[in-house]
Amino acid sequence: MTLDLSCVTVAPRGAVALFPPVTLTARPGEVVTVMGPSGIGKSTLLDAVAGHLPHGFTLSGNITLDGVDLTRLAPEARHVGLMFQDAVLFPHLSVGDNLAFGLNRAVRGRDARRAAVEEALMRAGLGGLYDRDPATLSGGQRSRAALMRTLLAEPRALLLDEPFSKLDAALRDDLRVFTFAHVRNKAIPALLVTHDPADAEAAGGPVINLT
Repeated sequence: MTLDLSCVTVAPRGAVALFPPVTLTARPGEVVTVMGPSGIGKSTLLDAVAGHLPHGFTLSGNITLDGVDLTRLAPEARHVGLMFQDAVLFPHLSVGDNLAFGLNRAVRGRDARRAAVEEALMRAGLGGLYDRDPATLSGGQRSRAALMRTLLAEPRALLLDEPFSKLDAALRDDLRVFTFAHVRNKAIPALLVTHDPADAEAAGGPVINLT
């Protein structure tokens, strides 16, 4: 899968564009980093790709995933995963049930779905925590669980909106390695929005500056 943006801009209706036209390509397993000052519209760019632009904003330009025009598809039909800086887990579900919520529907049967989630928890270093209350997890554990829930949906592209910014330095390094390894292993394209040059360096892909 390749994610392509060509001359993409976003503007409040009747106002000037938030940022200059963006053209980029994220290839399979590649993380393209988007940087720029606060308020310039980095997160709004991700919203445009995911199909979640706020009311009153207009999009121009082309966004394609493997040659398919995403702008013509509803958000749920784009198969684009989105991870935020707040690792939000459903508080009324166990850790395992949180991951099962994102599990692809092609995995059928209670035993098969449980096994798929248990395997994902092991890969995330969360083995044995299926029945745990999300509130008992550390910040790093919550982030890994949220990422695995996103990946279990088998997205065709991944959008990362400052997912490491609220973690301490050690956890941030750990989750960077974990996240970027999964992007490479799954061979999916990814866009990372961040203020931290260390994130861009760890991602190892092209850097786009919105200025």
